[in-house]
Amino acid sequence: MAAVRPRGNKDTELKLVAILRRHGITGWRRHRPLPGKPDFIFPQARLAGFVDGCFWHGCPKHCRMPATNVPYWRRKVARNRERDRAVNRMIRGLGWQIMRIWEHSLRSDVLVAKRIRMRLSCPAGAGKLARKKSG
Repeated sequence: MAAVRPRGNKDTELKLVAILRRHGITGWRRHRPLPGKPDFIFPQARLAGFVDGCFWHGCPKHCRMPATNVPYWRRKVARNRERDRAVNRMIRGLGWQIMRIWEHSLRSDVLVAKRIRMRLSCPAGAGKLARKKSG
């Protein structure tokens, strides 16, 4: 597993772009300068979105540690998760909302589109209440 290298998340970004287009969701941009380099943003709603890979960000459902060099990979994923939390704090400090989408959830484009539309229609902070009720 030492040869495993992140190749960027171009595939997952393109899947999300396809979902946004297929469902007619507009107003988004990619590659804008915000801390943590969000995968997409909705400037009017001040919503920054990230698509997190199940392995690299430690998805509780799908992340399976390699059988070799386990301590290294656990530390690596833990550092990634801590960096995600720090980026969330920085972006929220700039007055933006955060939306994180797990890579595995891109399989259900209807649910992803519904979730994005809900976040776009909610005022800042209201998304937290919706997540707590559903989770």
